[in-house]
Amino acid sequence: MLKGLDPLLSPDLLATLRGMGHGDEIAIVDGNYPGIEHARRLVRLDGHHLIPVLDAVLSVLPIDDFVPEAIFRSTVKAERDKLDPVHEEMITCCAKHEPEREVVPLVGQDFYGRVRAAHAVIQTSEPRLYANIILRKGVIYPKETDAQAAKVDPFVY
Repeated sequence: MLKGLDPLLSPDLLATLRGMGHGDEIAIVDGNYPGIEHARRLVRLDGHHLIPVLDAVLSVLPIDDFVPEAIFRSTVKAERDKLDPVHEEMITCCAKHEPEREVVPLVGQDFYGRVRAAHAVIQTSEPRLYANIILRKGVIYPKETDAQAAKVDPFVY
């Protein structure tokens, strides 16, 4: 256990998130998803539902702001705009962490193809159907130091 980190962020998951680079994607999927078949790297979080896992991941993962779309959800069959309660919960969770980002629906094979190309997949025990989401990692911008703000060379004393 570590201070300030959600205990759902297991050592394997933290290493996976830290190993991702800008533009890499990670999928968080439900218990019915064919994770072992689609994942390049699979992190299992058995016994946990999707929303708490999504919340934990978003507490440490920056979302890409270099592209217009960086958060994607699966759809109910081919019904692109239908929202099940789990989709509404995903959107609410994402808005809490990334209020400027839209959660974009991807239908069927478009979603599956993106998961197959993802850096990793987190498999939860979420029992609800179509409870799957993809996050594209962004960057953490360096903080401006006093020296930079004053345009002073920090190596000159």
